[in-house]
Amino acid sequence: MSLSGKTAIVTGSNSGIGLGVARALAGQGANVVINSFTDSKEDHGIAEEISKAFDVEARYIQADMSKGADCRKLIETAGACDILVNNAGIQHVAAIDEFPVDKWDAIIAINMNSSFHTTAAALPLMRAAGWGRVINIASAHGLTASPYKSAYVTAKHGVVGMTKVVALETAEEAITANAICPGYVHTPLVEAQIPDTMKKYNLSREDALRDVILERQPSKQFATVEQIGGVAAFLCSPAADQITGTTISVDGGWTAL
Repeated sequence: MSLSGKTAIVTGSNSGIGLGVARALAGQGANVVINSFTDSKEDHGIAEEISKAFDVEARYIQADMSKGADCRKLIETAGACDILVNNAGIQHVAAIDEFPVDKWDAIIAINMNSSFHTTAAALPLMRAAGWGRVINIASAHGLTASPYKSAYVTAKHGVVGMTKVVALETAEEAITANAICPGYVHTPLVEAQIPDTMKKYNLSREDALRDVILERQPSKQFATVEQIGGVAAFLCSPAADQITGTTISVDGGWTAL
């Protein structure tokens, strides 16, 4: 499989899952656009590293994914979008009657609304090119729920629903839309939380992972960013031409419970 000549835009991709997906697509020959809201020297350095490592064109474009205009401007600035990976997201945990309104609004805007804006802007480019892939990074929480995560669960369920609508609207075209639903993935952000969890529960690293962090993940193992990237690359392959409007869980059996 080769994605040579294709352009992939991955939102929220200067670390974690987004960066893993960007690297996986670059590894298949796609030119990639990485994104965050920070616009730092390090962000641009990541694009340069990907370009050198995979001999593709890689650019960093800053955009605040909480703002619809920025989301659409990202696609416009990129100039091409054969593969759109909506990955940007944030989290906040609180009981619903205590959930800060500003946190709710931000999570809905970044985790869900941004996917609407980027997809709306990208579809005309895909149609003009005669081929396209919309890949939404949803979550196990797009298929099930957990307490204290009302905004996140709402947003991810919304993303799954929107994915199905996009798939139906493009069903007779060479464009597919699917959602990847990860469980717990080993990212720098998750790794940073492990020491505090160990301390809070007075547990070893192994026990903190198994009994607390990975409690709901039956495999008791993290998914990796490389695995998520591999699934995204598969969805861009000819083998996935008739896979559209569905979810692919990478959750160690979480949603099988």
